[in-house]
Amino acid sequence: MSTSKIFFTSMRTKLDESLLVKIDRLIKKAGIEEMDFKQKYTAIKVHFGEPGNLAFLRPNFAKVVVDKVKSLGGLPFLTDCNTLYVGRRNQGLAHLDAANENGYFPMSTGCQNIIADGIRGTDDIDVPVNGGEYCKIAHIGRAIMDADIVISLNHFKGHEGTGFGGAIKNVGMGSASRAGKMAIHNDGKPQVDRDACIGCKICARFCAHGAIEFSNGKAIILEQRCTGCGRCISSCSKDAIFSNWDSTNVSLSGRIVEYAKAVLDGRPSFHINVVNQVSPYCDCHAESDAAIIPDIGIFASFDPVALDKACIDAVNAAPAILDSILCERHRDHKDAAGNADHMTDIHPTTDWRTQISHAEKTGLGSGKYELITME
Repeated sequence: MSTSKIFFTSMRTKLDESLLVKIDRLIKKAGIEEMDFKQKYTAIKVHFGEPGNLAFLRPNFAKVVVDKVKSLGGLPFLTDCNTLYVGRRNQGLAHLDAANENGYFPMSTGCQNIIADGIRGTDDIDVPVNGGEYCKIAHIGRAIMDADIVISLNHFKGHEGTGFGGAIKNVGMGSASRAGKMAIHNDGKPQVDRDACIGCKICARFCAHGAIEFSNGKAIILEQRCTGCGRCISSCSKDAIFSNWDSTNVSLSGRIVEYAKAVLDGRPSFHINVVNQVSPYCDCHAESDAAIIPDIGIFASFDPVALDKACIDAVNAAPAILDSILCERHRDHKDAAGNADHMTDIHPTTDWRTQISHAEKTGLGSGKYELITME
């Protein structure tokens, strides 16, 4: 397995250089200018942050990347897909409002926001997963697949389902349409909350398999016909149709990896992880617990797998912040090599290694890396 180069810089700055200028130097050193951006649509995959959460990346980081792409002749846009759960980002218009509320709008970032799977989360493309073990087809937001180049700009953090969230998760889960998120999360079929259902029959219009019938004015999903695609969930404005959320950590991580592979296969890509305000949970929450470790810095690479592995290693090597959930656990877990494993301490029922190992197995990237530090 080849060794990938990871470029790193700390959050430290000098009086004559801001952190934003330093980030620009970092991505240049990592090779972003070697890519051909001329007149190429460039999807910059970000997480706009659930309103109420204060750990998501500030839009200032995105502007650095946008300005770099523009300077190289590219046509950048910031993008994300709608969420499956109930929240402020589960349909396109509210999602754009949330992005604006969190500071992501053209005057601050220099480019447009595009919700990749549309207003209802149904504007997607079925993309083959080359060599997929869990998925043969991935449902990816159309605007992301319309792009010529993909750049992921990621807040590296903990995650309750996969142990951590970085480049792989931002690209894999984040590029999935609502139907895709259903397929990633769910090993079974959706169900109907009959109390919430108003019998509008919109879900039946979006079901391609005739799996929805109505009894006493309420929807019924016929499991023998249902394929579990989740389009009914994305079409329901009353959130009356829901997923069982019954994937194991192993299958969840595996599907995320394979969705990331579907997005990145055959297209140039570049990846940036910002390891600051490392919260224990995903930025999809409308709150953010205190950071578990001190800020570390910014990492950049063409390899999302090596990038995430370098970040997890850096996080595990860092001291716990007093009074954080990491310090609170007092578990002092040690792995086989005798090293602290912070993500396992916080999320003992998940195994972050599953994501890295499956990504290597599928050919998404390498877990081996050479860390090159830039002052």
